[in-house]
Amino acid sequence: METAILSGLDASKALYQSLEERIARLKDQNITPGLAAVLVGNNPASEIYVKNKTKKFEALGLKTDVFRLEESVSEDELLSLILDLNKNADFHGILVQLPLPKHINSEKVLNAIVSTKDVDGFHPENAGLLSIGKPRFIPCTPKGIIFILKHFKIDLTGKHVVVIGRSNIVGRPISILASLKDLGNATVTLCHSGTKDLKYFSKQADVLVAALGSPEFVDASYIKEGACLIDVGINRVEQDGKSKIVGDINQESVSGIASALTPVPKGIGPMTIAMLVENTVLSAELLLN
Repeated sequence: METAILSGLDASKALYQSLEERIARLKDQNITPGLAAVLVGNNPASEIYVKNKTKKFEALGLKTDVFRLEESVSEDELLSLILDLNKNADFHGILVQLPLPKHINSEKVLNAIVSTKDVDGFHPENAGLLSIGKPRFIPCTPKGIIFILKHFKIDLTGKHVVVIGRSNIVGRPISILASLKDLGNATVTLCHSGTKDLKYFSKQADVLVAALGSPEFVDASYIKEGACLIDVGINRVEQDGKSKIVGDINQESVSGIASALTPVPKGIGPMTIAMLVENTVLSAELLLN
């Protein structure tokens, strides 16, 4: 069996093209979608993500500013900045880059973002809307997974989707999205570190989403022939004295067995940034309604 590669670069390009008309309509009404990115400390992975995000926003003619704070910033200072950004009409979306330093309560900070500017979809109000099937802002990575599946015409209707990982950022929201009638209409099993006999469930998956943060954990023994594999993992490992990025799926092991898979890199990663852009545009559009 030939394993199709589901390119996030190709899918995100299609998304950006579809946004051009929406952005133009907003600009005709003197609205330029804007994102405020808050970066605390100097985490290398966060720096790369914010840099790539800034590059894409600028290429699309959108507004974006990065607010950099020292690692030692107090929680009160960070919350004060969030409150100022909530009131700033230039920004339709606010992104606080995670992880935050240990002395800062991340949940408290994320909840301080006004729900109508929560383009990451982490605010309890937006999580609640998603859970009842009426999403406003969908977390970017799960939203990107649904988009890439639709882009490559992989229909989830009636399929069994198995998700490995239950985080509020990826695992839990994608399990909800895949089950919603209008978005996935699939039967979903959510697995995690406490799941007994994980292979029993993963080998039943028509679509397997690996979001557990463990380098190349899923190999051929975890999947059935013809399964579609979505690899959310981004893990830096050392191989032969060189640093390398790998996913949660051993892609060499599953090649020729899976019907399709998202590569790492250039798979779900580009989709996360694309959905951040789309959510920011959506936030600006909501002002008109």
